[in-house]
Amino acid sequence: MHVPDGFINAPVSAATGVVAAVAVAVSLRGARRELAGAGPVGAAAAERTAPLAGLVAAFIFAVQMLNFPVAAGTSGHLLGGALAAILVGPYTGVLCVSVVLLMQGVLFADGGLTALGVNITDMAIVTTVVAYGLFRGLVKVLPRRRRSVTVASFVAALLSVPAAAVAFTALYALGGTADVPLGKVFTAMVGVHLLIGIGEAAITALTVGAVIAVRPDLVYGARGLTKPLELRTSPLAGPADGATPAAEPAPVPAAPAPAPARRSVRRVWLAGLAAALVCAGGISYYASASPDGLEKVAQDHGIDRKAEDHAAKDSPLADYSVKDITDPRLSGGLAGVIGVGATLAVGTGVFVVLRRRRNAAPAERPDAGAGRPSESV
Repeated sequence: MHVPDGFINAPVSAATGVVAAVAVAVSLRGARRELAGAGPVGAAAAERTAPLAGLVAAFIFAVQMLNFPVAAGTSGHLLGGALAAILVGPYTGVLCVSVVLLMQGVLFADGGLTALGVNITDMAIVTTVVAYGLFRGLVKVLPRRRRSVTVASFVAALLSVPAAAVAFTALYALGGTADVPLGKVFTAMVGVHLLIGIGEAAITALTVGAVIAVRPDLVYGARGLTKPLELRTSPLAGPADGATPAAEPAPVPAAPAPAPARRSVRRVWLAGLAAALVCAGGISYYASASPDGLEKVAQDHGIDRKAEDHAAKDSPLADYSVKDITDPRLSGGLAGVIGVGATLAVGTGVFVVLRRRRNAAPAERPDAGAGRPSESV
């Protein structure tokens, strides 16, 4: 659903650019709180989850290269808002998808540069907000089980894709450059993206379910799913008949709860990186070559009549291939690997900076003002 230059006019593109900038600024602040966690259990989980945020962005980039067929002559691909929000939190999720869109637009000429605000608003903000809102609502009413998180992930991801299609239709109604009846745009966009949503839901549920199966503590949406263990003691037996009652023992103050044990995320991180590299560097060669949902609707209904060439069309990595390498398998695979590496580097850099700023600003940490010294990270 990457919107190219020329689909939406300049005023609306500029307005969505402002919306995207504000949303990213808010998400930067919100992501600091998500990475800090709340309470000893949440803080410990955040310590383990934070290193995965950059990896989530790289994984979304890789899986977006895997276009899957959804109808005759039409394909779809992961948007990633639901997956990112459930794995690392909604604010951090917005940043993950925004980093992916930035890398795709700048390096691979995928999604217009003047339409970057449109794409962030549609694919990062709308999908993340809708998906996480639905996810939290479902988790509250479903049984407190791991399976419930997977089910909620499926439904949230499924509905987030047509929600993005509705958002694009609204933006097109405000600033579409081609004279196409709005009803046709709405029907075509929502119809095809309902089908794409099924693929989005399957990928999201499988990924979330796989992480929950091995490390549920790393899934932001599963925090608090399991209750802490409670130590129960049986009541003291009463004295035997005729015996002198023993003096009641003095109450023993409860010991503080032990801090959650730290567990390494290295294996999960390496497994996720390997999966991203395999998807982008190998499986992407077998992805569907059909136009995605937006491209197909634009071709069929004339939305692309005023489309403009991408400013980075002559980039060495344009169209996900390395310039001057004639072997398509090698060219596409190498471009995918480069994209995973670049997205991982930029995404990780963003979250490292956020972590450092969090450490430098104890006033905003969850334990600030509680009458005890802050713990070092």
